[in-house]
Amino acid sequence: MTLATSWRVRPFTETDGKAICTWSYPAPYSVYNWPSWEELSARAEEFADPDIREKQYAAIVDERDELCGFVQFFPLTGVTRLGLGIRPDLCGQGLGPSYVECLVAEARRRNPGNEIDLEVLVRNERAIKAYIRAGFAVTDTYERMTPTGMAMMHCMVHGAEPA
Repeated sequence: MTLATSWRVRPFTETDGKAICTWSYPAPYSVYNWPSWEELSARAEEFADPDIREKQYAAIVDERDELCGFVQFFPLTGVTRLGLGIRPDLCGQGLGPSYVECLVAEARRRNPGNEIDLEVLVRNERAIKAYIRAGFAVTDTYERMTPTGMAMMHCMVHGAEPA
C-alpha cells in the first residue's frame, strides 16, 4: 500500500485510463466507479477520448511514480473547476488535504488568475472534510443531474468564505 508523502502531476495516458477503470470503490462511494475501458472507449467519453484526455486530464503519481489518482481541469471561463479521484486503497487515510493542495497548485500554475472550484456530492462528508482542510469552502448548494440521477451538490471554492 502506498502512503505517499509527495505528489507529482504528469500527463495522463491511455494506460492510466485503463487502470482507473478497474478501480472499485466500496459503497457508499461506488457511485465514483468508472465503466469499463471498453465501454468508455466505445462511447469516446472522458479520458477515453484522446483529445479530452490530453487537454483536460492529468495523472497524479507518488515519489515512486505509482499512479495514485487523477485530476480533470474543466474548461470554464475564469474558473478552473477540478474533477478528481484518488485510488480507492488510499482513501480514508488522511491523504486528501495534501493531495488536493497538489491539484490546486497545478491549477494555479496552469491558469494563475482563475478562481478554483469543485463540485462534491453533499453526502460525501469524507471528501468535504478533506476539501475544507485544503482551503475550500462551500459557497453554494444545488441539485443537478449526475450519472446516477439527480443529486444535491455543494460547489466549493478555494480561498472563499463559507456561504
